[in-house]
Amino acid sequence: MDKLGDILKKSDKEQTQGTRRHGDPKNESIELQSVDSDCQRCGDLGWFTDDVPIDHPEFGKFVICDCQQSQLDEKDNSQLIRYSNLGYLVRFNFESFVPEFSNVPDIQSLFKIAKDQAIEFATSPRGWLVLVGPHGSGKTHLAASIANQCIANGHIAIYMDVPDLMDHLRSSFAPNSSYTYSEMFDRVRNTPLLVLDDLGSSYPTPWALEKLQQILNHRFNAELPTVIATSQELSSLDSYIRSRLQTKPLSKIIRLKPSDIGFGLGIIPKDLQDRMTMDLFVTNSKGLNSKEKASLKLALEVSKTYASYPDGWLTLSGSTGVGKTHLAVAIGGQRIRSGDDVFFAFVPDLLDYLRSSYTPNSAIRYDEIFERIRNAGVLILDDLGQERGGPWAEEKLYQILVHRHNLKLPTIITTLDDFTGELGPIRSRAADKAIGYVLTIVGTDFRRRDTQ
Repeated sequence: MDKLGDILKKSDKEQTQGTRRHGDPKNESIELQSVDSDCQRCGDLGWFTDDVPIDHPEFGKFVICDCQQSQLDEKDNSQLIRYSNLGYLVRFNFESFVPEFSNVPDIQSLFKIAKDQAIEFATSPRGWLVLVGPHGSGKTHLAASIANQCIANGHIAIYMDVPDLMDHLRSSFAPNSSYTYSEMFDRVRNTPLLVLDDLGSSYPTPWALEKLQQILNHRFNAELPTVIATSQELSSLDSYIRSRLQTKPLSKIIRLKPSDIGFGLGIIPKDLQDRMTMDLFVTNSKGLNSKEKASLKLALEVSKTYASYPDGWLTLSGSTGVGKTHLAVAIGGQRIRSGDDVFFAFVPDLLDYLRSSYTPNSAIRYDEIFERIRNAGVLILDDLGQERGGPWAEEKLYQILVHRHNLKLPTIITTLDDFTGELGPIRSRAADKAIGYVLTIVGTDFRRRDTQ
């Protein structure tokens, strides 16, 4: 496989139009110099963006320049393949990615969702797609498949393993380097589609972390299509990078492994998702009066709206068996299928697990799981108010909910609480109309109803 520097050398002229940025590992000063280029339209970059108004459908869309298109047509995308740095990964495609290789239904479901989302992204690359999962879960396969599909469609893409990228950037400062730091850095920052694999595996120096932050921040601000694969929990990544990966609606997070952390926490089992859907929520049963039927219909409509556009908090209140958990699971299932990072927990079990994480033989450290819950894309807390943990439990819940309240992170709460009387610090946030909506469901226990 050609080195990235050699690929750049082959695909690029040594001179480009306008100005060139020169980087230094200790100082990011910018030196300007005039240069010439063969193509006045793209400055020998090979692509350009049309100068159209910001509300134009073609705004920000990359177009392959005529100076490159003829060569690409003649060589049947061979130049794009060399340019992509995919090497042996050109063998990966969506057809060879088989979600059924696991016998566990929950994992099969996640793989199918991930594959569908990856195909959708490759068809029309927009925003960021973040693939999260352990080693061997198929992240690289999907990331490379996206790049290969885009190349097959005639689009420009670069695939880079993050540790290799840092090595390439460092080597560009060597006196005998065949390419300059600015050539490589600018090309990676501005490529129409960038695929970064193994993010977070190592940040060996502050300089390497700074370069990665600059690349991602530039692409974040320009909203350039980017695919990122990581085996690390997002909570363990650099906070600056994590904030960009979790920004909606630009970024979509896809998990290739259930986020079960113990006690059945984190995941919504597939059988539960299949049983508790919007379509299976019954609003018209024998024994219900008109007020109860209207309440259930309203709850369903509100839940459908929230599931389509999760913003702020939704608190579902009501007596046992009115369908609170059903609707919360239905919302969570829809958001999982849309690619959201959903964390589901029965509150008493959650607090038990947090306590157990303090023990010396705990598989997961308390701070890791606590951050995972606090920053989940969508957090579902089932049966809030039934925990019996004393001041310690109250404090942990308070910390989680204050953090999510301040950031207005999508949060769904089910509770028996009727929010009458004096509100404590947790209940007052759940009832805050500035960030969410409390929906009280009126009805009888569905386990005692007869459906029509």
